[in-house]
Order: sequence, then structure tokens, then C-alpha cells
Amino acid sequence: MGMTMVEKILAGATHQTLVKAGDVVEPEVGLAMSHENAALVINQFREIYKDTGKEAKVWDPSRVAIIFDHRVPAESSKTATNQKRIREFVAAQGITKFHDIRGDEGGICHQILPESGYVLPGKVVVGTDSHTTSHGALGAFAFGIGATEMASVWALGIALNVEVPKTIKVVAKGRFSKYVTPKDLILLLIGRISAEGANFKVLEFHGPAFKSMSMSGRLTVCNMSVEAGATSGIVPPDEETLRYLREEAKVKGKIEVIGPDPDASYDQVVEIDVSKLEPQVACPHAVDNVKPVGKVAGLKINQVVIGSCTNGRLDDLAVAAKIVKGKKVARGTRMLVFPASYRIFKQALDAGYVADFIKAGAVVMNPGCGPCLGVHQGALGDGEVALATTNRNFKGRMGNPNAEVYLSSPAVAAASALTGVITDPRKGGT
Repeated sequence: MGMTMVEKILAGATHQTLVKAGDVVEPEVGLAMSHENAALVINQFREIYKDTGKEAKVWDPSRVAIIFDHRVPAESSKTATNQKRIREFVAAQGITKFHDIRGDEGGICHQILPESGYVLPGKVVVGTDSHTTSHGALGAFAFGIGATEMASVWALGIALNVEVPKTIKVVAKGRFSKYVTPKDLILLLIGRISAEGANFKVLEFHGPAFKSMSMSGRLTVCNMSVEAGATSGIVPPDEETLRYLREEAKVKGKIEVIGPDPDASYDQVVEIDVSKLEPQVACPHAVDNVKPVGKVAGLKINQVVIGSCTNGRLDDLAVAAKIVKGKKVARGTRMLVFPASYRIFKQALDAGYVADFIKAGAVVMNPGCGPCLGVHQGALGDGEVALATTNRNFKGRMGNPNAEVYLSSPAVAAASALTGVITDPRKGGT
């Protein structure tokens, strides 16, 4: 019997010839990532060694990555103190994959990991963040875990009691039309199968639309796989994977490329023709409350947010800048732009995108997660409506349970910023 991508990865990480859905395994971890919540992991990690007389040392400092991104710069003395504790821990442990609040290496963890070459195909990647699913775009089995689980990974180098998940195969054919993007594809999929349709399963992505999709688009799709309940999303590595790792992530040495077996067994197969796809919008207060943009066009918005680990890469900023260039953000509408990393920020500066945004009336912010979850920068007021390229819109997201959040692609968001209402970029505002 053949194996899916994740089954094959877990077989390799446990030194077995065959694993199947339902098995419980303890795979070796290729990379363990945390952000500011590393402060919680540190507490749990030290508890493991309490009363043992042994020094608390991570199993392999070279395979631990810590990135400050959720509250940067620190918005409170509590956050600043936690960040100080993490810095001290990082130095004591000899962790080199550490990205502090710096303009030359900082950014959102789910962008920093791929662009820094930390994620490789065929590896097991765990992170104390649910959107660790992003890194399946590079052909890794990447999933989120809690602080206690991460503490055990730091101690042992393995993920404990992992049940091999079933896999849903998603086949996307056709070519995207102008202003229709991978974000629209994943929103459509979530709307179709629901926010619980892939619970405890993997979404494995195939088809011509993925073969021609950039790594940026793949990261977007895998990032939001968790919003369908998936343990992980994954794209089998191909020429685009190798191009990205060699040219953009600057990975040297051998890169192992594996794929699912032709006779792999899937729990379900979902087919989508992207040539028939139109821009999609997820409406409050659930990410699977998805409608074509025409169904919500004309709805007044107070704030537009473009960026995040979902849609803050250079191509995202490029399409938004093209739409707003030479025009003005509507009066009464705020437009916030936050690139996913400082590398992307600098590329956007060089390309003139940042100037285009500022001249249009947008506010360009430092890379970080604050506006997405509403803990730092860009919170909403009572009764306000936001249109964001982020990944969640449940009640209270973006800092206020008395506000509403709609989700869209950067093209829809930029077009809507110009009109002050939700707008189809194919028909108006551009």
C-alpha cells in the first residue's frame, strides 16, 4: 500500500518502512519554532529538569528557532520583560536561529523560516503557533503544538504521541484570472468543506494550478489550511520548491525531494477549477462564511489591512501597490500595510511600492503580527468594519468583539480602500 506525503515523511522521521493513518508515532523533529510564547515554553522546559539535578539544555540548539513578531516593538513592560527573559535563554542555550526586533533580520515567524532556509522538504516542523501549517508549502510536515509539548521537544528532539493523520487530496486545475489569487482558492475551499471539514487531517495540494503557483501563493494556501481544521497543509516539492530554496532562501547542499506514492490512499478528493473562480470574501464571524465578492460589494468599511503571514509577501504588496498607485484611499477609511519581513519591506522600498502606498494615504507599518490579532497596532473601534488580508475573523479578532472583520485577497482589499466599500477589483476602484 502506498503512502501519502505526510505518511512518507513520518515513516522517514521514525525510521520505518511504512506508517499509515491511525498509527501513533514519535518522529524526530527537524525544526522547533516559537515566538514570544517561548516564555511559556521556557517555564515548562525548566519544570522537566526540576529536582533532577541535571542542567536544562535543549537537545539541539541548531534546530530551535525563536522569532519575536507578535508584539514588536514591545507594547508593555510585561512583554518587554518576557522578551528580555527569552534573550537571556537564547544566549545561554546557544540558539543561533534567533530573530530579535531588528531591521536587518526581523519579521513574522512564518515568513522568516522559509526565507531564511530553515525549512526543508521531508522534515517534521513543529511550532507553538497554529499557522505553522504554512511551512507545508515547502514540502515539510508542519503543525502547531502547545507550550508543554514544545518543552518536551526541546528536551528530547522528538514529537510525542503523534497520530498519523488521514489526508484529503485537493486537486486544483485551470489558470487564475486577473485579480483572482491563491487566497481566493483557499477561501473557497474552506467555505466548501467548512471550518471543521479537515479536522485532524492533512490537506495535500495537487494539480496544474499548484504546479504553476509561486511559493508565495503556496505559503498562503498552507497558512490557511488550519482554518479548515487541518493539522497541516502540504504541497509536494517540485521545481518551484527547489528554485525558492536555492535562489531566495540561499540553501546550500543536498535537498531531498520526496512525493506521495501513486497508489496512496486518501480519505477524500476535492477538485477545484480555478479558471471559474472569482474573488472571495469571508464574512463575520467565521472564516467559512465565504461569499463571492459580488455578494458583499458596496458594504462600507472603516479599515483595510494588507499584510500578515498570510498575504504580506512582495507579490501581495505589488498587486496592492499597482491598484492604489496614483490614487487616494477614500476619506473615512484607514489603510494599514505591514510587510511579512524586513527583507520584503526593503524589496518593497526598492520597487517603489512603499512610496505608492504612502502617497495614496496608507500607513506602512513594521513587520509583525499585532494588527492581525489585535494585541498591538490597528485595533478596531466599536461598530467598525475591517477588510483584511489576514487569516481569521472570529468575534473579537483584531482587538474588539464589537467590531466586524471580513477577509479577502490583497487585490480586493486595495480596491476597496480606494472606494471605502468592499469592491471587486475587476470592476471598480482600480
